[in-house]
Amino acid sequence: MTVQESPPIRDAATIVLLRRHAGGSSVLMGMRGVKAVFMPSKYVFPGGAVDPADALAPLARPLSEMNRRRLLEEPREGPPPDPHAIAAAALRELAEETGLLIGASQGPASNWPGYAETGLSPDASKLHYVFRAITPPGRPRRFDARFFVVDADVISGDPDDFGRACDELSHLHWVPLPEARALDLPFITEVVLAEIAELTGSVTHHDPLPLPDTVPFFDNRGSAPRFAQIV
Repeated sequence: MTVQESPPIRDAATIVLLRRHAGGSSVLMGMRGVKAVFMPSKYVFPGGAVDPADALAPLARPLSEMNRRRLLEEPREGPPPDPHAIAAAALRELAEETGLLIGASQGPASNWPGYAETGLSPDASKLHYVFRAITPPGRPRRFDARFFVVDADVISGDPDDFGRACDELSHLHWVPLPEARALDLPFITEVVLAEIAELTGSVTHHDPLPLPDTVPFFDNRGSAPRFAQIV
């Protein structure tokens, strides 16, 4: 009997778009295809794997220093993580999967779909790093996923216009935060939703999104799961 080797762990980035208003908050979610290798038919946030080209992607503004520092904590074996590439991947995947842009009118030119047509430059300064999880062994694909929360007010354009979205996610819609956990979700998505609810529960929709005191980390690099807090 052949023992199947665990697939390599790839860096990935996900954006949790939060639309806040006086009556509560909604989060943008879409459903993965039934034939998807990873998490088929599950509702997820926009996101995906980091591509090599993301390291060279021009950004109008970088991540904040605190976010950069936290992304460098708890590195895996091998080359250190690249905060620039991770942030760029989050913005690129958002544009591809939803058609929504987070950009600035002044900045280096971008050839990404959506950004190229509008003349905007991707803006990473709006991203708040709030969660990290490594896929457990035994899955067909494994990712070291970093989750960023973003206030929907920073979207460039109409937050309800998904006309430029690719077909990777279907049923894209804004889901009231209390109702989102009733969807068919991956376990980690449920956990992230709970963290977002706790993070934003004590502020009004007029307040800036708060930075978390620590970043929860579900570490499944080894055979035994580990939970840590990145300070």
